[in-house]
Amino acid sequence: MTLDAMSLLSDARRPLCLGIGGGGDVVGALATAEACRLYDGAEPIVGGVTWERRVIDPDPGPRSEAEIEGARRLAPAVMAARPETRVRASGVRFAEARMAEFLGEDTVLVDVTRGPSEIAAGLAEAVAGIGCDLVVFVDVGGDALAHGDEPGLASPLCDALMLAAARRLAANGGPPVLGAVFGVGCDGELTPAEVLERISEIAAAGGLAGSRGLTAAVVERLDEAVAVVPTEASAQALRCFRGERGGATIRGGRRTVDLSPVGAATIYFDVPTAVSSTARLASALDDAADLEDANRALNALGVSTELDLERGT
Repeated sequence: MTLDAMSLLSDARRPLCLGIGGGGDVVGALATAEACRLYDGAEPIVGGVTWERRVIDPDPGPRSEAEIEGARRLAPAVMAARPETRVRASGVRFAEARMAEFLGEDTVLVDVTRGPSEIAAGLAEAVAGIGCDLVVFVDVGGDALAHGDEPGLASPLCDALMLAAARRLAANGGPPVLGAVFGVGCDGELTPAEVLERISEIAAAGGLAGSRGLTAAVVERLDEAVAVVPTEASAQALRCFRGERGGATIRGGRRTVDLSPVGAATIYFDVPTAVSSTARLASALDDAADLEDANRALNALGVSTELDLERGT
């Protein structure tokens, strides 16, 4: 049976909304969480992963749980982040720590040095412990759905790893799982046309679950979050909501975003259907033992990753 995102979102009392691409993707996850709070009366939790952009954390790759201080363990590979949560050696604060300070409550932080199986098992334990009744995996831009041959694709590893974990979580019999793309094309990797083509493939396979646009009240809250959580991609969706159109540059001019009204929406989908139909990179990582194994698997497909970029390889 096809998932109905609007019913799942409106019925959820404690949804967990995870930004799956690292860095400021937690702000994209806040769009779904804030809509659930404002319009459905929910008490959502937001979160993300332990991989910051190089401008924040210059050390290559994500941080493991053992490298982090000031967090509370919820389950293996899953932590509760507080305002003081940071990398022990460097003092770098995670976007999720900044979000915790902004919201005045803990956020969730996932250790993406692990493989999909470990991440899914940790999330299953964590969501049971904190009483979540829905888990939404939010990708900003849409590169989680990549085939791998898109010219602009630059950071496929973290998204694909988390989407593979989401597929495993969906199969474990716990709360419902939704995939989501926030800000179509707003990360400057896949173009809006490429993202919409991938979403059409999901729809053709019966996995499109619905969409929800930004509203003025949600945008006001996201504006406040962007002021304290560094993010470029998520911020482009707010420009789309305000009617800006055409090319805009991010990543120090290295990436161009095509602003349009489609960037102001979150599109939801069934994760197993997405992985079996269009998200080929996530499918390739299903059995990856850990991040390094996942990176090798993508390299074997001829795909360069953000880990390769950060290492200069």
